[in-house]
Amino acid sequence: MRILVIGGTWFLGKTIAEQALARGWAVTTFNRGRSGPDVEGVEPVRGDRTVRKDLTRLAGHGPWDAVIDTSSSDLAPLDVLLSTTALRAAAHRWVHISTVSVYEGWPHRALTDASPLLECPADADETYGYTGEDGSPTTYGFQKAGGERAVTDVFGNAAVLVRPGVILGPGEYVGRLPWWLSRAKRGGRIVAPAPAGQRIQPVDVRDVAEFALEQAASTGSGGYNVTHPEGITFADFLGECLAVTDSTGVPVWVEPNVLIEQGVKQWTELPLWRTHAGVWSVDSGRALAEGLRCRPVVETIRDTWAWLARDGRPVDHPRWAEHGIAPDREAKILASL
Repeated sequence: MRILVIGGTWFLGKTIAEQALARGWAVTTFNRGRSGPDVEGVEPVRGDRTVRKDLTRLAGHGPWDAVIDTSSSDLAPLDVLLSTTALRAAAHRWVHISTVSVYEGWPHRALTDASPLLECPADADETYGYTGEDGSPTTYGFQKAGGERAVTDVFGNAAVLVRPGVILGPGEYVGRLPWWLSRAKRGGRIVAPAPAGQRIQPVDVRDVAEFALEQAASTGSGGYNVTHPEGITFADFLGECLAVTDSTGVPVWVEPNVLIEQGVKQWTELPLWRTHAGVWSVDSGRALAEGLRCRPVVETIRDTWAWLARDGRPVDHPRWAEHGIAPDREAKILASL
């Protein structure tokens, strides 16, 4: 197999490149060279995917059996369309890393692979869409839906749309799990979002990478939700964070209405906490039937802590600073109980 990874130097893209090389595949990566070192063994090509002449030059390094696009999260649909049209003659398949945010019902309603999508044209620019008053739908979701349309319009039945929920694991640059681990290590009384039995569905970056590679080598098409089928309760999640960090911290389970009254920002100040009914009700049945395998979340937690202890945080990213509640804010909430 010969594949092109758009991105390929951090988190999911890096993991895909590493796993593809381990399979004995030939891997080309395409990026601007700003986010991290190249994985040893790839053929790196430098360029900007929003520049046509760079994409034309890239196409000359093909052909490839598949493209795996890991770097479209901040792109307008028209930029994804530019990439797919420029590379269509050089690639047999396109595996597009998307998101569950493309569904019109997320995060309010339970979702399946067949749930209705947000509407966005393939040639939309970055101004298309809107964010609702309650935070959903989002401009991001509309933009990603348009990116999916750009892929399917060009690649048709050779397009695969991988829709993860939350991805955690070694190399995470967003800072969700790293924050919980560092907070657990600090110890003391820890604000924890009730109910303790709430199940969450984060999936390991290595399992997403494996599934993307399997789809690159397959003949399937269409969209696949990629979330953990069993998940883990928040109590067990936080308990494992305390265990791996050898912490004596004590969770204090605070009811959602209290956190909301205190103005705690869902999804960021307490990472992975959100009260919407459908946020952790995403069915991945189609992906499971096609070979998705998810390791236990406790393994993800342990390996992420080992990575942080060994390598520290990944390349700088602005989203890292968004996550986690400030100690003084946490202390104020605890004192109010």
